[in-house]
Amino acid sequence: MSDHSSEHSEESEAGLGEYDGERNSEGERHGRGKALLPNGDTYDGEYEHGLRSGQGTYKFKNGACYIGGYLQNKKHGKGVFFYPDGSKYEGDWVDDQRHGYGEYTYANGDTYTGQWFNHKRHGRGTYVYKDTGSKYVGRWVNGNQEGEAELIHLNHRFKGKFSNGNPVGRGKYVFDIGCEQHGEYIQSEQEEEEEEEEHSLLVAPKWKASQITKLTRWTPHGENPPSPQEASLVAAAAAEAVEERAAAAVTEEEKMPSVAVTDESAEDRADELSLREPPSEVSTPVRDAGEDDEGRSEGGENKDQEDQGTTGLEDKEDESKEAE
Repeated sequence: MSDHSSEHSEESEAGLGEYDGERNSEGERHGRGKALLPNGDTYDGEYEHGLRSGQGTYKFKNGACYIGGYLQNKKHGKGVFFYPDGSKYEGDWVDDQRHGYGEYTYANGDTYTGQWFNHKRHGRGTYVYKDTGSKYVGRWVNGNQEGEAELIHLNHRFKGKFSNGNPVGRGKYVFDIGCEQHGEYIQSEQEEEEEEEEHSLLVAPKWKASQITKLTRWTPHGENPPSPQEASLVAAAAAEAVEERAAAAVTEEEKMPSVAVTDESAEDRADELSLREPPSEVSTPVRDAGEDDEGRSEGGENKDQEDQGTTGLEDKEDESKEAE
C-alpha cells in the first residue's frame, strides 16, 4: 500500500541529519525540536530521550505528510497521514500500523470507515463507492468482505453473507417498491469442475431466485420462507401495482402533445419501467456496484493507488535515525 512504503521510509535518529531544539542533560534530543534529515524529510515535534515521542509532524520529500502521535519513533495514537496520490487516512495507529478505528479516503473518492487491524480493514466497516453511491456495510477479514453484510444500491439492497468479496448462500434482495426476492448464490456444476481443475480461477457465484414476498424481517440464520399462498398473493399484488403504474404513465403520455419518439428515448422509458419490477434474476451485487471489493475494477485500483507514489521510500523507512 502506498502509505506502507511512505510510513516506513521515515529515517531513524541515530547520528543522521541536523537538529535544532531542546536536549536533556545527557545531550539527547528531549523536548521540542526540529530535524532536517539527509534524505530531505523533516520532523517538527516532541522528543523523549532521542526518539520521536509525543505529537509531531513528519514531512516526506515526495509530498507525503503525517501529523499525529509518536511513541519511540513509531506512529502511535491518533494521527492523519496524507499520501502523494491524494488519499488520506485519519484514525488510530499502533506500532506504525493502522490499528483500531479510522477512515481512509482513496484517491478515486471511495471511502472506508470502520475497524482496522495490522494495517488492514478488519472487523465491522462501511465502504462507499463514489461513482455509484453504493455501499457495503458489514464484516471484513484481512481486508476482504467476509461474513454477514448488506450491499445497498440506489433502489434496492442485498442482505446476506459474503466470502472473499462475493455473496454466498441464502440471501434476499429488498426493493423500494415494497417487496423482496428470496434466493441463494450458487455455483454451477461446470464452474465447480473448473475450480477443481484450476483452483486459481475465481468464478463469481450466480443468483438463483426462489420467490417474491412482502417485506419480512431479515433472519440470516435459517430463514423461514413464507407460505406459497402468501407468496403468490404478494407477487400478484406487486404485478398489479406495476400494471397500474404503467397504465397511468400511458394515460399521462396521451394527454401530452404528440412528440416523435427516438429509439433512445424509448429504451430509456423501458428502463425506467423495468426498475419498478423485481427482476426474475439479479446480477451479482458486487458487479452491480462496480465493486469486486476494489480488486477487480475500482477496488484493485484502490490498492494500486494506495501502493503507488511512495514505494521508493521503503528503503528509507526507519525514520532517519538523524544525527544528534
